[in-house]
Amino acid sequence: MRYGTYQTTKRFLDVLLCSSAAVALSPLYCVTALGIELSSPGQVLYHSLRAGKDKKPFKFYKFRSMHPPKGKKKDMFLTDESRVFPFGRFMRRCKLDELPQLFNVIKGDMSIVGPRPMTAEHVDELYSGDYECVATVRPGLTSAASLYDYTVGDTYTDNEAYRREVLPVKLELEKIYVERQSLKYDAQLVWRTIVTIAGVIAGKKDFKDQPELAEAKRRLADKERMQEERHEEI
Repeated sequence: MRYGTYQTTKRFLDVLLCSSAAVALSPLYCVTALGIELSSPGQVLYHSLRAGKDKKPFKFYKFRSMHPPKGKKKDMFLTDESRVFPFGRFMRRCKLDELPQLFNVIKGDMSIVGPRPMTAEHVDELYSGDYECVATVRPGLTSAASLYDYTVGDTYTDNEAYRREVLPVKLELEKIYVERQSLKYDAQLVWRTIVTIAGVIAGKKDFKDQPELAEAKRRLADKERMQEERHEEI
């Protein structure tokens, strides 16, 4: 399938599937909103500024799962677990907090499958050089990188360790998606997302490595070796 045809078909499916899901899940939206109201004072919906296709900023919506911050927000990639209220923790485990992003997809800010949207303050730092290509496609609800973060990244509690060990792998996985994107690959990622979320809800702890993970780690090892060789030449 040609790239233009793929993009047109993908956009059609995004709108069709997300519109249908938003209607079908409307009772769940109401229950989730009530749970937040009973759990923590404040707004039900939360939004942050994220970078979309070509780094264009957009409002990224989520159900609020955390108490409002006290003081200035820290530059963190990890969730401040001390602020997550119990119902919010349940929402995050089941991915209910992500439901409002269906409307981001309908609006055209996002797609069902694509690199997860980077925060506006980090996009120029991370989506540059080898990873500039990641910003050339519409971000998505799910990707191989987001599944890696869901099953591996969420086990980290140290922000610097996460930056050092998880973030490079996520970036490489996002680049691999851009290189391989197709309707077949998108369908595989949607299915893997459903299976993974179901496993987490059921209490599963160990997940098989994703098919792309070995390739991502090999590429990172090659880059590190080349940097070492250049350093030795100097």
